[in-house]
Amino acid sequence: MTTFKKINREKSYLINIIALLFIFILPLTSANAEAGEDEKFSPGDMIMHHIQDAPEWHLWDGPYGTIPLPVILYSPNQGLSVFMSGRFEHGHASYQGYRVEEGHIVSESGDKFYDFSITKNVAQLLINVLVMLLLFISVAKAYKNRAGKAPKGMQSLIEPIILFIRDEIAKPNIGEKHNKYMPYLLTLFFFIWLGNLIGLTPGAANLTGNIAVTGSLAFFTLILTLFSSKSYYWKHIFWPPGVPTPIKFIIIPVEVIGILTKPFSLMIRLFVAITAGHVVLLSLLGLTFVFHSYLVGIGSTMIVLFINIIELLVATIQAYVFTLFTSMYIGMALEEEHH
Repeated sequence: MTTFKKINREKSYLINIIALLFIFILPLTSANAEAGEDEKFSPGDMIMHHIQDAPEWHLWDGPYGTIPLPVILYSPNQGLSVFMSGRFEHGHASYQGYRVEEGHIVSESGDKFYDFSITKNVAQLLINVLVMLLLFISVAKAYKNRAGKAPKGMQSLIEPIILFIRDEIAKPNIGEKHNKYMPYLLTLFFFIWLGNLIGLTPGAANLTGNIAVTGSLAFFTLILTLFSSKSYYWKHIFWPPGVPTPIKFIIIPVEVIGILTKPFSLMIRLFVAITAGHVVLLSLLGLTFVFHSYLVGIGSTMIVLFINIIELLVATIQAYVFTLFTSMYIGMALEEEHH
């Protein structure tokens, strides 16, 4: 019986490895099919296709491999246009005077228009928000129904993370007023963390690797920091205490520039880390089609599996770092003058 269980366990391991190989290779087979036998495979085009935003969600070639998304355009000359992105036929046709060029919708007449479309990244963002809502509503209901009892199920996973953010990030950096900022810090951490994790699944959009998303998160941190700041924060910037007067004229411009460079560093750090991870993974998988070798494909895929595990760690670290520095900036803004 023990030998039989051992054999079944080894078979399940083999099946899981084969399934993972298939999952990671499948998205690239569509790119190879698009290139055709007579055309040379372009790793750069394949990588940019997967990490860039698009008006449709393309998974693989075939009648059911593309998910059309709503296109919402407004032009002062043509008015409001609402239709599904399937009208563009993967960017090879125009519709109502619009067409797709390099993943972006353009007007054939050159007229100015406003794009409110639900793109792939926007759809991924809505999925991310939906997952967060379902997760925290279910956990909140569990706490309400099990008041005074030990955490169970999803509670036991979420509670240590919340306590860690409160005790190891918010309290040491913000101080006594940390409870006021806990909702924002928790939202920030889980939004980035879940966005990073979902983005690692095959076929997902590159949400947290989009600089518009990371820039928006950094902008919210900047606004919250500025509106929470005390008088000592501005005094420290425009007239640093304890610094000789001639040196102050050098320090003050640096401090003023630092107001913007701090959130800018948050934006760039998250954008670069996530995008670089996707580029490395796709580059290694692209070697299969560059060398046209199953051996290279198996080798590169095994390396990708290892790197993907590292990316899971990076996804968590980036969420932690963004939340940590946000709490530090808020704490600096709330700092009282020392006597």
